[in-house]
Amino acid sequence: MRVIAGEFRRRLLKSLPGLDVRPTPDRLREALFNVLAPRIEEASFADLYAGTGAVGIEALSRGARHALFVEQDRAAVGVIRHNLKSLGIEGRADVRQGRASALAGKLEADIAFVDPPYSLDAEYDSTLGALGAKPPALVLVQHDKRRVLAETYGSLRRTRVLRQGDNCVTFYSVPRDTSIPPG
Repeated sequence: MRVIAGEFRRRLLKSLPGLDVRPTPDRLREALFNVLAPRIEEASFADLYAGTGAVGIEALSRGARHALFVEQDRAAVGVIRHNLKSLGIEGRADVRQGRASALAGKLEADIAFVDPPYSLDAEYDSTLGALGAKPPALVLVQHDKRRVLAETYGSLRRTRVLRQGDNCVTFYSVPRDTSIPPG
């Protein structure tokens, strides 16, 4: 696994052995960050269900100011810390071990990336429900193309779906109030 573009382009990242971690494919990460390019510079980025940290590290490589990595698996947390140290960016990141669904409502981030294991159906609704109660400006959810996510979660509204092979990333944001104030 490698960083696609930006400051750490082509740098290799350590991964976990086995099938428990399903890294976001390079092509999907590239397409996603091409779409995010105008918004990523100086943003704070939360990588929930971070696995190896590849998505959050890609955000840092492309100019994000700070990244928060949330991962429950202890071995994966060690891999994230190793990858951050190998790139010399520990100071631009925080790593928290715990359930992403439990921490989601307490996030302080401009952009949140949500990628629970596909087999954990309930994690989608619980995490998106928590984010919808106190939403970041943009929430991105990676999922299997056969999974249908709700149109809304709290104040979050679906705005776009990016498809790449068997994977999708669904974009959610809070609609802007376009009403004219009385007066």
